Amino acid sequence: MKIIHKTLLGLLTTLLLIGCSSDKEIDPNIEPALVVGKSLKLSLKDQFDKAHTLDTKTTKVIFAFSKDMAHIANDYLQTKEASYLADNKTQFVADVSSAPSIIKSMFILPGLKDFKHTVLLFNEKEVAAPFKAKIDTQKIIVVYLDAQKISKIETITTKEELVKTIENL
Repeated sequence: MKIIHKTLLGLLTTLLLIGCSSDKEIDPNIEPALVVGKSLKLSLKDQFDKAHTLDTKTTKVIFAFSKDMAHIANDYLQTKEASYLADNKTQFVADVSSAPSIIKSMFILPGLKDFKHTVLLFNEKEVAAPFKAKIDTQKIIVVYLDAQKISKIETITTKEELVKTIENL
């Protein structure tokens, strides 16, 4: 039974990540939201349709815009306690805006509900676009915050880098 559950979870995760977008669709005239020195205003719903707004306690926001990077993040976060991100003052955002709505509603969103960690979602291309502007969307983007103001932006590509980033190692 565990094997079936893991297989289904893996399939649903794969379908989720099919929806992760590429940067090919980004309008070069969109003003980027992720700029050092700029305030980060972010209000998104999670996989349970619960609204979240960044507060001053959040010190890091991790963005996954590509399928491969979302796999790395979700695979790692699935091994941790549900409170792991909150305990480390971190939020995780995945972009599913490019997935067709039927795929989102039938597969991606139900699959996300199996995750014990909170996944904030970019569901609409228009909302995601400023966050993808002028960044490498094929990497995990880590935005460091000081009182909701962006103090640093890094890109990472491995689980090991993700662990160090989240746990401040």
